[in-house]
Amino acid sequence: MVTQEAVLKVLGTIDDPELKKPLTDLDMVKAVAIDGNKVKVAISLTVPGCPLKEKIASDIVAGVKTIDGVNEVTVEFDVMTDDQRANLKAKLGMARGPADAPPRMDFAKRFIAVASGKGGVGKSTVTTNLAVACARLGKKVGLLDADVYGFSIPRMIGLTGQPTVIDDKIVPLRKGDNLQVVSMGFFIDEDEPVVWRGPLLHKAINQFIADSMWDELDYLFLDLPPGTGDVTISVAQALPSTELIVVTTPQATATHVAGRVAKLAEKTNLKVLGVIENMAYYESNGKRDYIFGKDGGKSLAAKLHVPMLGEVPLMTSIREAADAGKPVALDGTDDQVAIFEAIARAIENTQPR
Repeated sequence: MVTQEAVLKVLGTIDDPELKKPLTDLDMVKAVAIDGNKVKVAISLTVPGCPLKEKIASDIVAGVKTIDGVNEVTVEFDVMTDDQRANLKAKLGMARGPADAPPRMDFAKRFIAVASGKGGVGKSTVTTNLAVACARLGKKVGLLDADVYGFSIPRMIGLTGQPTVIDDKIVPLRKGDNLQVVSMGFFIDEDEPVVWRGPLLHKAINQFIADSMWDELDYLFLDLPPGTGDVTISVAQALPSTELIVVTTPQATATHVAGRVAKLAEKTNLKVLGVIENMAYYESNGKRDYIFGKDGGKSLAAKLHVPMLGEVPLMTSIREAADAGKPVALDGTDDQVAIFEAIARAIENTQPR
């Protein structure tokens, strides 16, 4: 005989795909009805039009059908009331406090902004692969695409769709179990320009940081826009404990411009963690060709008195993987995975200056 207890036990093993907590813990199971070998489960969704409703239904059907005696499972949906959503936010530690209470900014052990002096040096590619490498090593990682005007993380990480917003809180999209991602690119079309002045930009960055349902993270990586503009200042104001990684190519022009970012870090009290040199060399038949010059990153690191965290070679496959949404730190060759895992471990073992 099928029992309600058996059904609830199974539902307790099924996570909401966005919130990564059991449906029972989130009070999403509204009712369970049993008629012989038929089971009907009523689920209260967090918001209307939940994009992962079909995923929830299929997980419930597959799970409940494993119970002896169950031949048919149906799932019905409705939507939580305002009070139920308020209770849910309280469970998740996202309940609204007093109007003048500062937003919670201690959800990550380390906040690491990745910057470059100019565009075209592969900063977003490096950031994406670093976040993936850290998640692969078992760290809880958040990835915030803070390049609101020139967002590229959604394509590079291989994520699409609009995040669920529970009242005023954004539920980040996920890449696997350990990586959460937030980007302006999830809210507008990839080809649509963002035409905002500074105050709106500042507000968006603060909302992405403070009003997202981040897990308790080991790292939050922030992919900054190139240069020394408003976003870097906004991040420094919102997260004064932020560490800064500077990405450059070996080219003298790139390293000189990248040095300006480090100077801005000093003025805004950000802590410089180290330098990563991208497109360091091109290797063919075991021979390295230093197309953009040699040791520019090492020279910059020495000038800034910070560690050289790693070198990333110039590879067509790294660019192709980013365009395809399959970062090499996850889906690349063993050598490519090793490059970014080594940098991830260097970050773990390095304290900011």
